[in-house]
Amino acid sequence: MSNGSSPPLQAVFDVLHAAWGPQHWWPADTPWEMMVGAVLAQNTAWVNAEKAINQLKKAGAMNFHAMNEAGPAQVESWIRPSGTFRVKTRRLFALMELIRCDFGGDLDRFLRLPKASMRERLLQVGGIGPETADCIVLYAGGHPAFVIDAYTRRILSRHAWIKGGEPYGELARLFESNIQPEALIYAEYHALLVRVGKNHCRSQPACASCPLNSFLPGEGPRD
Repeated sequence: MSNGSSPPLQAVFDVLHAAWGPQHWWPADTPWEMMVGAVLAQNTAWVNAEKAINQLKKAGAMNFHAMNEAGPAQVESWIRPSGTFRVKTRRLFALMELIRCDFGGDLDRFLRLPKASMRERLLQVGGIGPETADCIVLYAGGHPAFVIDAYTRRILSRHAWIKGGEPYGELARLFESNIQPEALIYAEYHALLVRVGKNHCRSQPACASCPLNSFLPGEGPRD
């Protein structure tokens, strides 16, 4: 997997947490809001998903039953700022269908599923892939599932800890086998990596002020 060095994953977490502290992520008031946000955030910046969430809240539709009763056309109009809003509406209603048909519309019953069962059921929903499923399992279900996103891949690759192109499951197992399996830790770790990706490990990296600068390969810290 690596290009010659094993990723010091615990040290990375410790450095980031010492530098930035708790990130208070996922920003949601309820598990359902978190689940909706996970779908709306697909293939777009969080700021766009947040605009759609705020419109749902303004309409009084940020709960399972209100959204289900509103119908697809109305939901499409509310979530338009998130982009690909018709696709995301279909995914939201497919998710609602799972909860309505298999759990009697009882979201709490769904959220009480064991980790493996919850993840399996989510992956059966059209448009819900491993990253979105693990976000829901972790942040809504409270299970220790490590989320692998594009930021995480970029950070690992730039530090020469992976070759690139590894399957999602392989990278998730890398974290889950090296970091204590606690949901709060996994949630914090993911949020910290997102912050690195947004602020430093961008398309054009800004390494000088990054807490992970000392972990860079080759000649060491970079400007």
